[in-house]
Amino acid sequence: MKIKICGLKHPDNIEAVAALSPDYMGFICYSRSPRFIGELDEDILATLPDNILKTGVFVNASVERINKTMNKYGFEAIQLHGAETPDNCAMFRTKVTVIKAFGVNEDFDFSRLENYANKVDYFLFDTKTVAHGGSGKTFKWEVLNKYTGDVPFFLSGGLSLENLAEVGSIKHPMLYGVDMNSRFESAPALKDVDKLKEAFNIIKTFNNK
Repeated sequence: MKIKICGLKHPDNIEAVAALSPDYMGFICYSRSPRFIGELDEDILATLPDNILKTGVFVNASVERINKTMNKYGFEAIQLHGAETPDNCAMFRTKVTVIKAFGVNEDFDFSRLENYANKVDYFLFDTKTVAHGGSGKTFKWEVLNKYTGDVPFFLSGGLSLENLAEVGSIKHPMLYGVDMNSRFESAPALKDVDKLKEAFNIIKTFNNK
């Protein structure tokens, strides 16, 4: 089970989270988010260990802006969290790992993902809200049974210490990782490292089963 910690922007906090060795660290490049990285010094990300994939999160950004930001921060992955088309996603795959996020609820039509199947590396299923992630709300995970594709996915949306153990009971063959964000914060973009340590220990029990 891969671990992605998303929504970081404070240098000391970035360093502390990196010391936990998550597989992915997400940096939100969307100005309307309270976790927007703003003018974060690129040198902060340059010092991250090579085993952590630095991931830029974008919402309906232009190709030019994504490329410019990718180059500035050395992102090895991007997460597209808006209405990006399959072709929008595919044009970046020669450069970085591409994660396409979707807001999911009980009425979500998983057949719409078919056109993305050969255009992205991973999906991320978040809770459908009027915002683009970071809501702290979960969706009914039973709906994942409707997904029959072969693109691996991250589970996101309201993961917390209170419900994380339940993820271990999800037997979907394409469940690749968990994406943890707002429920592991003491303030927007400020991660509670002690809570994350507990979460890592819970996830280790999944991997040992």
